[in-house]
Amino acid sequence: MSRLIFALMILMNTAYVQAQFKNLVLATQVDGIYPPLEPSIAISRKNPKNIVAGVVLDKAIYTKDGGLSWKTTTLKSRYGVYGDPALISDVKGHFYYFHLADPSGEGRSNEAWLDRIVVQKSTDGGESWNDGESIGYNPPADQDKEWPAVHPRKQYIYTTWTQFDKYGLTDPNCHSNILFSMSTNAGKKWSKAVQINQTPGDCVDDDNTAEGAVPAVDARGRVFVAWSNQGTIFLDRSFDGGKTWLTNDLAIAKQEGGWAMKIPGLSRSNGMPVLKIDNSKGRLNGSLYLVWADQRNGEDDTDIWFMRSTNQGDFWTQPLRINQDEAGKHQFLPWLAVDDETGYIYIVYYDRRAYDDLQTDVYLAYSIDGGASFKEQKISEAPFIPTEEKFFGDYTNIDAFKGMITPIWTRMDDGRTSVLTTVIKDSELIKK
Repeated sequence: MSRLIFALMILMNTAYVQAQFKNLVLATQVDGIYPPLEPSIAISRKNPKNIVAGVVLDKAIYTKDGGLSWKTTTLKSRYGVYGDPALISDVKGHFYYFHLADPSGEGRSNEAWLDRIVVQKSTDGGESWNDGESIGYNPPADQDKEWPAVHPRKQYIYTTWTQFDKYGLTDPNCHSNILFSMSTNAGKKWSKAVQINQTPGDCVDDDNTAEGAVPAVDARGRVFVAWSNQGTIFLDRSFDGGKTWLTNDLAIAKQEGGWAMKIPGLSRSNGMPVLKIDNSKGRLNGSLYLVWADQRNGEDDTDIWFMRSTNQGDFWTQPLRINQDEAGKHQFLPWLAVDDETGYIYIVYYDRRAYDDLQTDVYLAYSIDGGASFKEQKISEAPFIPTEEKFFGDYTNIDAFKGMITPIWTRMDDGRTSVLTTVIKDSELIKK
């Protein structure tokens, strides 16, 4: 084989790898409007070609043809729409868009800001949304950083979040706690919020704040919740559908250095845990999976970690480092999804292994053996460079269902943000 032909084959192969997953731009920054960031995404559990993304502050972006075309709509609610979008689909393919409240429309300058969690529902694939339901209204406390889960077989919807006595207050007597509420009628009515944690945090929105609660629900209606506080990842659980909880939270992992961490180029970053459960019909049905980031290996070496429990959270595997690069690089802002059909695990995160500066790629790690081993693949088409002068957002997101995988992330170019996704079939990723 001639050197020229060999070189051409290498170039063709490289081009194929780089273009394997087409990046789709869902939102770009527009002057005078809050920049798009902190995206969330959900695949319809009725029709996998129907996908809906949420983007700060108030946008829903949907497709009904598997990602070939997208449309954008703006949410309105009497309670206000103020970011932290979190989307989920129930078994009938209805979508639920959770977000923060701003009933006055005046933001931080009004005491009503963050006075509740709000959920809006769409029954037409993301085209239109109802006015929303109020969850956890408890003035003058502030309600923040919510995340939902859904029963895999019923239209039972669950959410957890942080209640601050007063958001951002440095008074040591100001506390943050983890709250839980659920709906057993497809989001129409919500139970009274209950506190599920035993150890409160402060109100600073930092390492010693109880924050980042993510629920997971199995087919028997058992509810599991994980969150971070004071350098520890805690787990609570309810085996009766949220009526009663553990007397003492389980401290399941140390989060060395805390959940708030310094990543060069970001004004702030967190490594809060993400909890999911295997609801597939495979041998690992019921297994709990946990992903987070921390700097146990040093402030110049942020890593992504994974653990598994096969006995409802009593015992966990030792933390497994997901990023398989050499030490001294940053991997950060992970999110986790489990395909309820296959049981395959997917983790999306930012990655700087290939550079000595702030250039940042997006990677996807996946496991087909319940997290015993992972493979990684870069899914971003080109790196980007963030700047600390502009807010980048606190999380990425990913969903997976019936072999379709939809990671979603923010990038920043010249201080301006955009939100991207890519629609991947597991057959394109996993070589069996």
